[in-house]
Amino acid sequence: MMRSLPYFCRGEVIRGFGRGSKELGIPTANFQDSVVDHLPADIGTGIYYGWASLGTGDVHKMVMSIGWNPYYKNTKKSMETHVIHTFKEDFYGQILSVVMVGYIRPERNYSSLDALIAAINSDIEEAKRRLDMPEHQKFKEDKFFKALQNQIMNGH
Repeated sequence: MMRSLPYFCRGEVIRGFGRGSKELGIPTANFQDSVVDHLPADIGTGIYYGWASLGTGDVHKMVMSIGWNPYYKNTKKSMETHVIHTFKEDFYGQILSVVMVGYIRPERNYSSLDALIAAINSDIEEAKRRLDMPEHQKFKEDKFFKALQNQIMNGH
């Protein structure tokens, strides 16, 4: 049971491993270590969904991978957010605000890059579907997204 959901966090978008856009065709925004390191213990690795906003921009649906990315054998835990929206340019250095409202599945390994991409696309569709539920829609309008963007925070 993840008592910490919904979980709100905010931080600067940093350069990740460079695989999201280039190798997977699914761009992600990565949080700096300080955000990852302060996750509550009951938010384990896996795939989450929720809402995200860049800077003071619009709030969009998102899906997030938290963990070690077993396919790539990462040695550092990461939080990689795919904002379900098409942006004209990258947003490194901007402030990303997210609220994680639910959990889709545990992290797993894949036998091929195609299998990984298919799983991510399935997760995106699942996130879209779940975020249309009334109990999740309310978080899109949360005051958190209108709060001071310079306040880096984690919590709920």
